Amino acid sequence: MGLDVERRVREILGEALELPPERLQTLGRESALLGAVPELDSMGVLAVIHLLEERFDFIIGDDEIDGTTFATLGSLIDFVAEKLGD
Repeated sequence: MGLDVERRVREILGEALELPPERLQTLGRESALLGAVPELDSMGVLAVIHLLEERFDFIIGDDEIDGTTFATLGSLIDFVAEKLGD
């Protein structure tokens, strides 16, 4: 898994949730997302999924994701890396 995937996932989170760069920089791989980032509500999750699909050129099936995918920044990065085959 490359740092490029992590960087791009961070950028997507920032764009989809309209988070300022300073706030994104405070998030580590173990940082909780669901329940900890107020902007990541149901609409926020949909916005993130849409941008992930668009930017990484893959489709995310409804059966592929659940709450654990968005549990932490690391779990989201790992999910994307797995989809990309990294």
